[in-house]
Amino acid sequence: MRREGSPWEGLGTVYVKELTDHLSSIRMLVLELLILIVSIVLVVLAIKNIRDTTAEDPFVLLKLFTSGPSGISLIFILGILVPVLAIALGFDTVNGEHNRRTMSRILSQPIYRDALLGGKFLAALTTLGFGLLCLWLLVIGFGIMFLGIPPSAEEITRSIAFLAITLCYAGTWLALAILLSIVFRSAATAVLIGLGAWLFLTFLWPFLAAVFANVVSPPELRFAQLGVPTPATYAWAEMLSRISPNQLFSEAATALLSPEVRAAGLDPVSQYIKLQGAVPGAPLPLSESLAVAWPLGVALIAGVILLFVLGYIVFQRQEVRA
Repeated sequence: MRREGSPWEGLGTVYVKELTDHLSSIRMLVLELLILIVSIVLVVLAIKNIRDTTAEDPFVLLKLFTSGPSGISLIFILGILVPVLAIALGFDTVNGEHNRRTMSRILSQPIYRDALLGGKFLAALTTLGFGLLCLWLLVIGFGIMFLGIPPSAEEITRSIAFLAITLCYAGTWLALAILLSIVFRSAATAVLIGLGAWLFLTFLWPFLAAVFANVVSPPELRFAQLGVPTPATYAWAEMLSRISPNQLFSEAATALLSPEVRAAGLDPVSQYIKLQGAVPGAPLPLSESLAVAWPLGVALIAGVILLFVLGYIVFQRQEVRA
């Protein structure tokens, strides 16, 4: 039967309703408080570490994102906690409607499945965006308050680009959670598989990528004698490790917030060639840092689109019963 009208009719209604539910839910409040407390502690510790470098470093406020005790920076914490927040918002997006027996009632209204799924995704993504924006303002505000240095235009631009990359990273995990909520009718199953995928891709996959790279392209003795990894082996390890969204996010965030980083993920030999003629420690121009981070950001956006399209196709083919 041919559909009448726009498939996105009712998108705004679904979006506003879902956004209101997310912003007023206890689940969202608890998770935001968790990220807020951890982030405040890390920012305070980072401020103590960088107070002695305010006169020398022109990008001192960016250090609030990249420095921390024992290498545990705000980037590291966001790389771990943002997927948990995204999965918590999306694991019962569709199966929750089935379990409450409200799906048939919603679709009996002049609302197509396109608008329903799109509105739920955009509402959850907007909720994540609100949380990340508040966290960004908090970090910048703490830096101005305790360091007494206003951010420069380049620092603001770099940190806003970092905020956009973080939102793309959150969107990847949100799209995965919504896909799982469509495939599995049990919310418990969806959240367990989502958290399992997060644990696997974040903590286990980097080690497995190195193992698989050594199998596909074994290290050569001549490079081992020089104490450097084989370029082909390293290239395979780099390519496989970037299957993990956390790896893409970490490399892109580091390129944006650490201006001295001139390339992302190159093997040591290529890094040496890239650094020839460069002044050691000299900051990279903003345009070049964006060029380094752009392919990684595009990969995250592609992941969001791929996972959302898969969920859309499965959702369109599902049977809805009253």
